[in-house]
Amino acid sequence: MKLIVLQDVLYIVLIIALSIPLGWYMYRVMSCRRFFLSRILLPIEECIYRTSGTDKNREMTAAQYGGAVLTFSTVGLIFLWLIQMLQGHLPFNPEKISGTSWDLAFNTAASFVSNTNWQAYSGETTLSYFTQSLGLTVQNFMSAATGIAVLFALLRGLVLKQKQTIGSFWVDLTRVTLYILIPLSLIVAVLLISQGVVQTLSMYRPVLTLETGAVQTIPLGPAASQIAIKQLGTNGGGFFGVNSAFPLENPTQFSNLLEAVSILLIPAGLCVSFGCAVNDKRQSRSVYAVMLILFIAALAAITAAELFTAPVYGDVAMSGNMEGKEVIHGIGASSLWAACTTAASNGSVNCMHDSLTPLGGFMPLFLMQLGEIVFGGTGSGLYGMLAFVLMTVFIAGLMVGRTPEYLGKKIEPFDMRMVCLVILVPLLCTLLGTAAAVTRPGVTKWLTNSGAHGFSEVLYAFSSMAANNGSAFAGYAADTVFTNVTGGIIMLLSRFIPMYAVVLLAGNLAAKKMIAAGEGTLATHNVRFTGLLLAVVLIIGALSFLPALALGPLADYFSVLK
Repeated sequence: MKLIVLQDVLYIVLIIALSIPLGWYMYRVMSCRRFFLSRILLPIEECIYRTSGTDKNREMTAAQYGGAVLTFSTVGLIFLWLIQMLQGHLPFNPEKISGTSWDLAFNTAASFVSNTNWQAYSGETTLSYFTQSLGLTVQNFMSAATGIAVLFALLRGLVLKQKQTIGSFWVDLTRVTLYILIPLSLIVAVLLISQGVVQTLSMYRPVLTLETGAVQTIPLGPAASQIAIKQLGTNGGGFFGVNSAFPLENPTQFSNLLEAVSILLIPAGLCVSFGCAVNDKRQSRSVYAVMLILFIAALAAITAAELFTAPVYGDVAMSGNMEGKEVIHGIGASSLWAACTTAASNGSVNCMHDSLTPLGGFMPLFLMQLGEIVFGGTGSGLYGMLAFVLMTVFIAGLMVGRTPEYLGKKIEPFDMRMVCLVILVPLLCTLLGTAAAVTRPGVTKWLTNSGAHGFSEVLYAFSSMAANNGSAFAGYAADTVFTNVTGGIIMLLSRFIPMYAVVLLAGNLAAKKMIAAGEGTLATHNVRFTGLLLAVVLIIGALSFLPALALGPLADYFSVLK
């Protein structure tokens, strides 16, 4: 128990310590300031602009910025969809894997373009090296960069005064990819290779097993490069079927810590960037504190559930729940990862979430259902939390009879309509998708378990897709035409409707004038506001999903309680 606590404390200290310099660095990158990498990367950046015909000095209106986001993502969706279906005729396919079905290709394309990385397949048996590298890995970079770009468009909207433009999407996308994601991914990939994570274009390797002498095929591939960006970009899609529970994807305790830190590193750093962008670090500390409180509470709850609520078999009480966990990671590291991957919209796993105890599975579900705002995805987590900040400011304004203000900008009806889209669209997609699935006549054939746990499997699947998370209880048979098509649509709607709403919100805020703070202005950086924001987040999550959670993991817990 002491070792688990020390491990968790070390992890939190590392995240805080690393996020501060990284947040400052990302702010400088997005402010187009020169720094130590400029001498190397600036010529490459300029070459990209010349080749693509981009005028880096031409800024976009909100409508133009949002249109560029949707156009770019649509092209990526179609490109990845076609690659998967045609991969049998494309190079770098030493195992001669044929193309996927149209519905699985659509689901996977929607999943990776939307930064969800939900997988209804096993990578080593379904996708070629070409598809993994040119298709999935590229989208890991692009979807993460898109989220960060949209976040900085919103931050500009908060600080600009009576401006009709919010920056250039193409410049933002280029700078995020070139100066932030690629350098960090190179560092993490090299460290992962040093730990034994595979990075090769060689064919799969047959080996003789020591126990039986039988031949076993060991899957290989360019995994380390994809794993680095899957964690840093809060993508989460596993190169191999069992994701980071697989020894060739996560072989050591150091690689486990490195990958876990990578999951929250950029989202936490963006909170620091927020404070730099608005020139008020107190604002970022308030948001950071709410995220950290929710994360620590969830981590403690998952760890306690796995340690102390393990099932009793006959008269034998288990000392912790090790089912579905790798021995090298144990309960502590597995619980930490489960909290990290569902706090962020990452979705990678180092244990099987379907094997968590009912209360252990409750918290990852609830973290996703909050809207992936507890650090959340790269960019999307913070702009989702800022939507809750504006909601809190609006509620507080109603309570005292004042027009709500945030950072010197009046929050008006249009702003609140955009905020509601950001908060409510994933929520509705989760509930409607779950309802559609459980009313299907053959849904019981798709489930490993029946009863409350079977319902939890369905609820988890659609919570994961609607939250752009990508993890799964894995007891739900996902590769069906219904789930592939419905899930793909849900992932796209949950990603791009809130994202477009954030861009429009940014444009509307940028066009406003600044107003001076008065005696009645609500302070949004003190302990009182932090507590109010925390309450709003929990109340909206609880009121929205408590009935479904009561039918799923809570009912499951009481059904096995003895």
